[in-house]
Amino acid sequence: MEGDAELQDLYREVLLDYFRSTTRKGRLEPADVRAHGINPVCGDEIEITARREGGGLAILRYAGHGCVISQASAAMMGEALEGKSEERVRELVKAFKAMMLENAPVSSLPPELEALSALEGVRKFPLRVKCATLAWNTVAQGLSAAAGAER
Repeated sequence: MEGDAELQDLYREVLLDYFRSTTRKGRLEPADVRAHGINPVCGDEIEITARREGGGLAILRYAGHGCVISQASAAMMGEALEGKSEERVRELVKAFKAMMLENAPVSSLPPELEALSALEGVRKFPLRVKCATLAWNTVAQGLSAAAGAER
């Protein structure tokens, strides 16, 4: 169908725009949250650094290299999570992973994750799902480690 092809082209363009974005690329020093993730299947590697303030992630940055899917997902994640409470961050991570891993409908995504509907087509390719979820898994690990260090 012609409409499907147009939608795929639009999503491809959205992903490329996020892939090229440098808005949240880099590392924070000092950082309250730090985590490193690797997807050996694709060769993606990411480091998440963040500063916590008032129970939330005030600033989030990502660094590393990888395919368009992993880097675009990381950029989208940074945009969606920065400035959110840690509780909300965990909810958003869970919602995104439900869409990617459990085929939850895109319509169930919270408003903050609307742009991530561009990754819906990735679900058809299980190996690529790991690319899309790498940054999300990494930030969740970083938050868990930071919470454990406080105990």
